Amino acid sequence: MTATGVLVVNLGSPDAPEPGPVRRYLREFLNDPRVIDVNPVGRFLLLNLFILPFRPKKSAAAYQKIWTPEGSPLIVHGRALVSGLRPRLPGCHVELAMRYGSPSIPDALERLRAAGADRIVVFPLYPQYAASSTGSTLELIYREAAARWNTPSLAVVPPYYDEPGFVSSFAAIGRPLLEEHAPDHVLLSFHGLPERHMLKSDESGDHCLKREDCCAAIGMANRNCYRAQCLATARALTAELGLSDDRFTVCFQSRLGSTPWIRPYTDQVLVRLAQEGVKKLAVFCPAFTADCLETLEEIGMRAVFDFRAAGGEELLLVPSLNAHPVWMDAAAELVRKTARGWVDVEPEGAARGQPAGDSDAVAASGGG
Repeated sequence: MTATGVLVVNLGSPDAPEPGPVRRYLREFLNDPRVIDVNPVGRFLLLNLFILPFRPKKSAAAYQKIWTPEGSPLIVHGRALVSGLRPRLPGCHVELAMRYGSPSIPDALERLRAAGADRIVVFPLYPQYAASSTGSTLELIYREAAARWNTPSLAVVPPYYDEPGFVSSFAAIGRPLLEEHAPDHVLLSFHGLPERHMLKSDESGDHCLKREDCCAAIGMANRNCYRAQCLATARALTAELGLSDDRFTVCFQSRLGSTPWIRPYTDQVLVRLAQEGVKKLAVFCPAFTADCLETLEEIGMRAVFDFRAAGGEELLLVPSLNAHPVWMDAAAELVRKTARGWVDVEPEGAARGQPAGDSDAVAASGGG
């Protein structure tokens, strides 16, 4: 009998907030040619001469500030999400995996195989597509699945950057906080990427970053552009929250190195806003479905310090989706949309063998 598995995947975290485990994690992460997309010799030299000798100690100190008694927040929230999805998808075997580190993708696939799951829904916890996150994750999953004699059928939850359930989940978390704190301005801070990644995603070679409004709408040329999808998320979320254009700014964080990254940069924007008189600032991080180093330490600590040093008074980090019940409901629905027709993922009460919901909605969502 064929069973259905759900593989929930996030990027990863070191096993402990110490230089040794952090070094192992960074070596695996940054040695990925989709992450540092330069020639292998250049990547080897950059990693071993400039990053690994120095960055693990600094990163370990940052991880120590956010580490919980249960472990890395990213892993803790991932486990809670999986625990919440299991009763919402009672016919499925749901497993958590990380692209880098533990629990690993090969181990999770083996657990699904042992449970008899010959059909697997892959659920990347990255709302917007990037070759360095979604692309890298899928490449490894496809490779690992293909290496097995009994290769499972795979269905992938497509990027859900403007899916109503995703957007409304962030709004449900953020709206009460905005009403309570009444910020002067709102930042939507997305993880940054080098500009060359946007250019490589443009198969036409004549759209991405060629003009100021290249990301104003999603079309054929920029359908896989991370920046365009981030701006689509921002448009949908601010509309849901009822924010006028002068109430928010979209920006990008976590840049590294000297090459141009997508702009504007979060650290510069929040200082400028403080200098212009903004006293209360709220920050959403809608590229992250779970709180992690980039939200809790980079925004929740460093950005708070920088904002106050520049004259601001209060910076509020809006929590990520984590394992909020509204998000767990929306996530389960994304899985069902993707596997529509697989009877063991249908909600209770749906006729066996019949897809629940409107077929036009399925087509619009990208579900198969």
